[in-house]
Amino acid sequence: MSRLVVVSNRIAMPEGGKASAGGLAVGILDALSKTGGLWFGWNGEISEISGEEDDDLQLVEHGGITYASVPLNQNDYDLYYCQFSNTVIWPAFHYRLDLVQYQREAWEVYCRVNEQLAQRLKSLLKPDDILWIHDYHLLPFAAALRESGVHNRIGFFLHIPFPSPEIFNALPPHEDLLEMMCDYDLLGFQTETDRIAFLDSLSQLTTVQNQGEKCHRAFGHDFVTETYPIGIEPDSIKEMAAGALPPKMAAMKRELGDAQNIIACERLDYSKGLPERFLAYEALLENYPQHRGKIRYSQIAPTSRGEVQAYQDIRHQLETEAGRINGKYGTLGWTPLYYLNQHFDRRLLMKIFRLTDVGLVTPLRDGMNLVAKEYVAAQDPDDPGVLVLSRFAGAANELTSALIVNPYDRDEVAAALDQALTMSRTERISRYNDMMAVLRKNDITFWRESFLRDLNAITLCDSEGTTTGNVATFPKLA
Repeated sequence: MSRLVVVSNRIAMPEGGKASAGGLAVGILDALSKTGGLWFGWNGEISEISGEEDDDLQLVEHGGITYASVPLNQNDYDLYYCQFSNTVIWPAFHYRLDLVQYQREAWEVYCRVNEQLAQRLKSLLKPDDILWIHDYHLLPFAAALRESGVHNRIGFFLHIPFPSPEIFNALPPHEDLLEMMCDYDLLGFQTETDRIAFLDSLSQLTTVQNQGEKCHRAFGHDFVTETYPIGIEPDSIKEMAAGALPPKMAAMKRELGDAQNIIACERLDYSKGLPERFLAYEALLENYPQHRGKIRYSQIAPTSRGEVQAYQDIRHQLETEAGRINGKYGTLGWTPLYYLNQHFDRRLLMKIFRLTDVGLVTPLRDGMNLVAKEYVAAQDPDDPGVLVLSRFAGAANELTSALIVNPYDRDEVAAALDQALTMSRTERISRYNDMMAVLRKNDITFWRESFLRDLNAITLCDSEGTTTGNVATFPKLA
């Protein structure tokens, strides 16, 4: 059986004798443990060295998995990670061209770091390894491997949205990025909208020959595109959410009394629509005054990428808005909005989700949004809460029994919150059961196995039958 090699920007190193697991890490670790494999990426450390020394490679064996990691030096961290990955690709792919800060030097370092990582991985590869590369930090990774002579099957999964051609093709290196992406044998996207946006961007630059519904040829390379909406482990989350409450949470539940609680949780990011959400909550208090004093909105938003100015700006904006709303509507005995700029343990968070009446998940643009799925899975089947979900989250394509809203329309979101707060138990249970059926069918195991099945189904060969990564014949994929 071929060995699976997973490559991601960061890897979940074993901690305390077991690998840290959560979300995506669970799916990757399960895949690696079944076949035995290698997980390669940055270890999160900043080093003084150049990034090319052989002795900076850290190898850890645990549970049949090899964890191979390298540090970044300060310059590479600043330009590859902070600058190009997170102030060019991230905002552009989330439709925020106004926040893009392109520097040619950062683009060059982004490509060079991908080349260096590819060279470090090459020395660890076996001829029949299957490679699965993850996310926007590594768009050129397959091209770097091909340039160094690696011919293994290589699949790529994009966890964030892929923007429309009008957005993507505004990036100065868009043509180079697209050509590099065509070096992958399988390109996976969260939604059909993302997949089509990639092909539309490609077709504006070069001829795309279709060799089947989802088999294509461009820039001299053959590749497959497919959608794989990422899932969760619903039963594991349900188990986390159930059971006895920690003392502090039990006290919080008593404190709430009959008040209904609206919960929202995501890292602090401009793509999540947090200022728009605060204004929608204000519209709820203004348009539906009967809820005043009887509800509480808790927004959990731990800081991320605090060194990036755009993230500092949104934190200041939220702190200002929270104070303004509480000052306008609060009373001596009631605080309408709790804004918590801190991290919560995932197990504790699932219990918090279970205690709340409404989950408010309204990103302006999101590849999937697993928090929406986790909120549903954490609910009490006999008395579930209601999910209010942005139409611009990938999860909206699956969780159609949520209350789907346009996050830019504060009055629509306010009306959905009112509907959620007043919904009958019978309707809540019906919507919950519909969504849980989807979550169990399209769980993280299904996502992982579907992608790897399709990657394994791709036959790589040239005209003489020699294995290669540049020419492919494709059987019909299930």
